[in-house]
Amino acid sequence: MTAPVFLVGSLAGVRPGDTLTLDGPEGRHAVSVRRLRTGEEVVLTDGGGAGAYGTVAGVEGKDRLTVAVTDVRSEAPRTPRITVVQALPKGDRGELAVETMTETGVDAVVPWAAARCVTQWKGERAAKSLAKWRATAREAGKQSRRLTFPEVADPMTTKQVAALLAEADFAAVLHEEGSTPLATAGLPESGSIVLVVGPEGGVSPEELAAFAAAGARPYRLGRSVLRTSTAGTAATALLLGRTGRWS
Repeated sequence: MTAPVFLVGSLAGVRPGDTLTLDGPEGRHAVSVRRLRTGEEVVLTDGGGAGAYGTVAGVEGKDRLTVAVTDVRSEAPRTPRITVVQALPKGDRGELAVETMTETGVDAVVPWAAARCVTQWKGERAAKSLAKWRATAREAGKQSRRLTFPEVADPMTTKQVAALLAEADFAAVLHEEGSTPLATAGLPESGSIVLVVGPEGGVSPEELAAFAAAGARPYRLGRSVLRTSTAGTAATALLLGRTGRWS
């Protein structure tokens, strides 16, 4: 079984032979929940691509341990970069979407308040919901043993999403009525891919027109219609396989 991953603030300047301390909530999880003991392997990451690999050198109390670093690795950004613009689902299905996309390997997630979204983020609710999405990405990043956690951007309007699509090397709107399968679309070898996942009620004609003007064509995933909380994960997996990032 691979070593568990824990998040730290920074690994700048860390070298093999150093000893690091893990405390706070991450230390408590390591000591009191995972019950790690001296000699067990662990990985510490900053979530930005750096990882310190080592073994537990000592455990103190219920929330503190020291790690003897044996190796330090830096993970280069993967390309093409995959961003999913995720329309806001109902209930906790937004966190489900972020969790599974993170585990699959998405690079960035953009919350989008589409016209037909039942859920709308406003005021204090917006801040709390965004915090939940970001916390979910962090936890799923650790669970899936990633060194680079996906960025969860601030919520975007349709106009902002269109601007993001216009800058992409490949832009697509997942749509059941798309004439071209995403599985056969021409993809760039590098640069950025941006996918739009609409709400349960679908992407409105006005939104489709705005995205088309930005260069994003509608593509379909397959014969079945997926829920908004699962479509992004399926599309990400397809693209990771097609671009060679899963090879």
